Amino acid sequence: MEFQTIVERLRSGQDAKFPPNANSLEYAETLSSQDPLKLLKDEFILPTKGSLRKKGLSGSLPGESQVNGNGNGINKTSTSTNGLSTPPSDGSNDDDNQKSIYFVGNSLGAQPKAVRRYLDAQLETWASIGVGGHFTTWENSPLVAWQDMSADCARKSVDLVGAASAEEIVLMNTITANLHLMMASFYKPTEKRHKIILEWKPFPSDFYAIESQIQWHGLDPTKSMLQIEPDQDFIISTERILAAIDEHADETALLLLPGVQYYSGQLFDIPRITKYAQDKGIPYVGWDLAHGAGNVELQLHDWNVDFAVWCTYKYINAGPGAIAGAFVHERHGRVERDPEAIHGFRHRHRLAGWYGEDKSVRFDMANRFQPTPGAGGFQVSNPSAVDLASLSAALSVFGKTRMRELRSKSLALTAYAEHLLDDIVASSSSPTPPFRIITPRDPLQRGCQLSVLLRPGLLETVGEALREGGVVCDQRKPDVIRVAPVPLYCDFVDVYNFMSILRRAIATAATTDASS
Repeated sequence: MEFQTIVERLRSGQDAKFPPNANSLEYAETLSSQDPLKLLKDEFILPTKGSLRKKGLSGSLPGESQVNGNGNGINKTSTSTNGLSTPPSDGSNDDDNQKSIYFVGNSLGAQPKAVRRYLDAQLETWASIGVGGHFTTWENSPLVAWQDMSADCARKSVDLVGAASAEEIVLMNTITANLHLMMASFYKPTEKRHKIILEWKPFPSDFYAIESQIQWHGLDPTKSMLQIEPDQDFIISTERILAAIDEHADETALLLLPGVQYYSGQLFDIPRITKYAQDKGIPYVGWDLAHGAGNVELQLHDWNVDFAVWCTYKYINAGPGAIAGAFVHERHGRVERDPEAIHGFRHRHRLAGWYGEDKSVRFDMANRFQPTPGAGGFQVSNPSAVDLASLSAALSVFGKTRMRELRSKSLALTAYAEHLLDDIVASSSSPTPPFRIITPRDPLQRGCQLSVLLRPGLLETVGEALREGGVVCDQRKPDVIRVAPVPLYCDFVDVYNFMSILRRAIATAATTDASS
C-alpha cells in the first residue's frame, strides 16, 4: 500500500521515495483514497471561494445556500457537504461553493462542525436553568456541568500532550497568561542563577512575557535573556542548544523554548534537550507548545518536562482566541497536609485564585486555600463555559483518532508537499531559484508546516495568485509563506492543487521578470 509504505519510511527517518508520476493529480488522488483518516475532513466547515469574498454577514455558513438571497439567514435550502472537495487542478472553475485550500491551521484552525451543537447546548443550558448549569449535567447534552468542563477537557487532552493523567493538565486563560502564571511559579532567579535561555526569534508575546518577568524581579533583560542564534538556514541545531547549556548552566534559572519554532517550523528535540538541561543543573525546563500541541506527538510526562503551555486555536481548532492549556508535571502538583504550613497544606507556590481551590471546599468561601492536586491547582479564575464548550467540541474530533495516526498522515502530507516544491525549483527556468525551504529536511525535525523563503520581489505576485486560487495560507515578512497541510482536514489532492497554483505563479513571475 503506497500510503502506508511512505509513512513507514518517514517514521524511520528515511526519504519517502515518491515515484516518477508523483507530480500528477491521479497520484494525489490515489494517496488520498488510501488515507485511513480521510473521513475526518467531513468533520470541518472549510471556507469556500465564495465565502472568502464575503464583505459582511449573510446568515449562512460556507456550503449553505438561501432561496431568497436576501442575506437574512431565512429559507436556507440546504446545509450541504460544504461544496466540492477541492478546486480543479487547472483553476478554471470559480464556482463559489468550491472549498478553499486551507493551509493556515498553524495560525487558526478550521471550524469543527461540532462547535455549533456544543455551543447550542451551552446556550440552552444557560437559558433554561441559569446558575444551575454550574452543577448540572444533562443526559442528552454533549457537555458536563460548567464547573467540571475544564477537567473534562483535560481528560480529552491527555493523548495530545502525553500526560500521565488529566491531573497534569489544566485548561484556562490564554497562552501568554498561562506562561506568566507558570513563570511566576518556576522562575526563581538568584544573584548567581538568573538567566533564561530562549531562542533567537521567539513569538513576540513570549519575548514580552520573558522580558517583563525578568524586569519584575528587578533584573536587566540584556543580561538575563540568553537568545540562541540559528545558522544561516534559520535552524537551531540541538548541538547548538546543548553548547549554550554547557556554557551558561550555572547561571541559568530556566530554559524556555518552543516545541516547534513558529517561523521556520523546526521541531526541537524536546526529550534530549530537557534531560540534558536538567542533568546540567538547570532547575526548570518549560516549553511553549503553541505550534506543537495537536501537531506532533508529545510525551511530556515521560520526558520529565517541568511545565508547558499551549494555545488551542491553531492545530486544536477551538476558535480564535480560544482558552489555552498548561501542563505541570505531577511532582510539582502535589498537595500534602502539613499543620505547620499556611492553611494546613504544603504545595508548590503559585499565584492563586479561588478556582484553583479543591472542588470539595471551593464553595465554602472559607479563605483557607486548599489547592486542587495537580495542574488544576494553578487555576486562578472561573473559566469561560462558552470557551470550554467550543474546545470540548474541537476535542471531540480528536477523540475519533489518535495523535500517532495524525502524525503519520502529517509526515506523508508534508513530505509530498516538499517533493512538489522541490520539483517547482528544479523546473524553474530562472537562473536564481524562486524560493528555498527553510524548514528542516529531516521529517522527524518538523511538524506539518513548511516555511518557504521566496526570492525577493515574489511575495506580492505569489500571494495574489494564491488568493485568486482560493488558497488560504499566511505570510511572515519579508518573504516567507508558511504552508501547513493539517492532517485533520487537508489531503494530498489539496497539496497537489496548491502546488499547481504556486507553480503557475512562479512561472508568471519569471515571465514578467524576463520581459522587463
